[in-house]
Amino acid sequence: MAIQWYPGHMHKARKEIEKVMPQIDLVIEVLDARIPYSSENPMVAQLRGDRPCIKLLNKSDLADPEITARWIEYLEQEQGVKAQAITTLQPGMVKKLPDLCRKLVPIEEGSVKNIRTMIMGIPNVGKSTIINLLAGRVIAKTGNEPAVTKTQQRINLNNGIVLSDTPGILWPKVDNEASSYRLAVTGAIKDTAMEYDDVALFACEYFLNAYPQAMQERFNLPELPQSDIELLEEIGRRRGALRAGGRVDLHKASEAVLHDYRSGKIGQLSLETPEMAAAEKIEVAQMLAEKEAEKARRKEEMKLKHSGKRHQG
Repeated sequence: MAIQWYPGHMHKARKEIEKVMPQIDLVIEVLDARIPYSSENPMVAQLRGDRPCIKLLNKSDLADPEITARWIEYLEQEQGVKAQAITTLQPGMVKKLPDLCRKLVPIEEGSVKNIRTMIMGIPNVGKSTIINLLAGRVIAKTGNEPAVTKTQQRINLNNGIVLSDTPGILWPKVDNEASSYRLAVTGAIKDTAMEYDDVALFACEYFLNAYPQAMQERFNLPELPQSDIELLEEIGRRRGALRAGGRVDLHKASEAVLHDYRSGKIGQLSLETPEMAAAEKIEVAQMLAEKEAEKARRKEEMKLKHSGKRHQG
């Protein structure tokens, strides 16, 4: 399931970001702590260049704390990057952000110069809530569905920091299929853009392997089913999601799994680890290289055919 969801305002946002970026001192990228790799927009790295970057792992209250700690260590291996786990349920965590900005972009004492920051991230990672907490007032519109912010705005935090807000941008095509599923499981894309059952089965397969006990406890399962479909059907039966004849309504069962996961009712579960990300990056690079080689081969083939026709003529 390759997601291609790139509304017009996202394309426009990229153009606006490119125009403003030369004036920016520091980039704040908001990631979903459950999927730091899959929620990391590759365009952000391209656009920010060598500017320092704070990667905020938001929704850390929903992620596995042990895996989040490993992610912070992994992300900080990159030059100029500082990573921090936060949750907007604890505003104090967010309000420490200006101090971190000043450490990464030192300004001479007595200087009237502001640190110009830009906050970026994919849809539905909590960016607008973070901005409102930093500003101490409602500035950015929030919502529990993706793509709420549609225009760019500048906010003076009145503490030596000016913040440029940007709409949540996905990239034109998510090349890694597993990342597509994870983005769908966490709700980073609109539910209308995906097959619910397909996404829930992906989640069930992962949870069976990574967090079997959490699934057993949440859905009161006497024993663990052997496969993703068996797990989804058993959850449907337990939740009374049945159709005529006692058949399980898979859509309703899928809703139960995805809603319970997104709300944290199943527990603090991360969907990927740094080790998984490292392996998948290699796989994606190989896949893209093969695609490029195939494209070049076909181009050469067409050229030779065209050249042969010309000689015959």
